[in-house]
Amino acid sequence: MKLFSFIINTNLYISFAAVFLTIETQVQLGMKPQLHPYLFIIFFATIFEYNLHRLITIITKPNSLTDDKHSWVGQNRKSFYFLVAFSVIGFLISAAFAKTTVLITLLPIGVVTLFYSLPVFKTKKNIFRLREIPCLKVFLIAFVWSATTILLPIIESGNSYDRWHVITMLIERAIFVFAITIPFDIRDMIADEKAGLQTIPIIIGEKKAILVANVYMLLFLIICFFHYFNTPLAFTLPAFIISALTTFLFINNNSLKKKTHYHYFILDGTMLLQGILVCVCYYIFAGE
Repeated sequence: MKLFSFIINTNLYISFAAVFLTIETQVQLGMKPQLHPYLFIIFFATIFEYNLHRLITIITKPNSLTDDKHSWVGQNRKSFYFLVAFSVIGFLISAAFAKTTVLITLLPIGVVTLFYSLPVFKTKKNIFRLREIPCLKVFLIAFVWSATTILLPIIESGNSYDRWHVITMLIERAIFVFAITIPFDIRDMIADEKAGLQTIPIIIGEKKAILVANVYMLLFLIICFFHYFNTPLAFTLPAFIISALTTFLFINNNSLKKKTHYHYFILDGTMLLQGILVCVCYYIFAGE
């Protein structure tokens, strides 16, 4: 149980999810699932970004260490600081083995991600971050996840791919991430209202926000069906169908929502599950 809690609270779990989504992209591009330096870059960059956001929060708001969301950091400060340093070192070592074009592609995405947590500018009264822009959070997360996990394998391969295939992949990934991010905004409604942030659930209400998440999940399933049906990648369809249906269940099951790790294990796990399912379908139906 302690190991489970450690993997979740250190953001190792969601970092593995990022890696498997990227491996999923390899399959969608007609490649065999394989290790590449950019997988390690994505792994360590995800650990760093998610922990950087917590680091900024506890530095600017020390009282937040008593909240459930940041209590693990308060109880494990040395481990937390070690993890931040570990992610930076791991990223730098991985970057040394990556193509320059991969790093150039990652740079603007990284800058946008950093400025989501770090101040864009500061006045005497306020600190402005990108997250202050109404409803930006969910769209920014969807953009960063889709761009990072799809564009890096394309750049690394050095191959050219059908433009509409790539664009559709980006849309599918962004829609999926968008749908599973909305429940996080619902969870943070009280804190976001106190902070003066305008998120989708705050603007339209919790019930309508869940409806939006369901619509986006249905849209994801429809796009996947028409994108891959009757193509050489049709073997991925069972993975996307199972992923969409299980995620739909997770978003709407009130009993699951009461679980302690509903957001950081179950919802984040939908990305890991999708990546694993695509890999399984590859080895069952298309692998050599």
